[in-house]
This record gives sequence, structure tokens and C-alpha cells, in this order.
Amino acid sequence: MAGFFIRNVFKDAIESVQEINHKYAKPQIKMTPFVRFALITLRLYLILLVGILFFKFYTLLGK
Repeated sequence: MAGFFIRNVFKDAIESVQEINHKYAKPQIKMTPFVRFALITLRLYLILLVGILFFKFYTLLGK
């Protein structure tokens, strides 16, 4: 009985998240080329920072 309840709670939560993701899958605002460029630049900067973090972690493990 408890397993059925837990399964339904997770099923409802997953369906809610999927519904929200489907609703907002496409952006509803228009972006200027400058805003698009800025977002791509920030994304690349974030990837660079994460790469540096992993590199530092990897080099510390080697010692």
C-alpha cells in the first residue's frame, strides 16, 4: 500500500515537471543578437571555469 502511494506521488511530480518543461520549451521572448551573443559568451565562460575546476582537482589528486 505504501509503495503504491509513493509511486503515485513520484508519478504526479514527474508529470508536473514534464508539463512545465513542455510549456516553456520554446522561449517566449525575442532576443536581440547582442543578448544572444552575451548568453553564449557567459555559457562558454562557465564551461571554462568548470574545466579549470576539474583540471585543478585532477592535478591535486596526482600529488
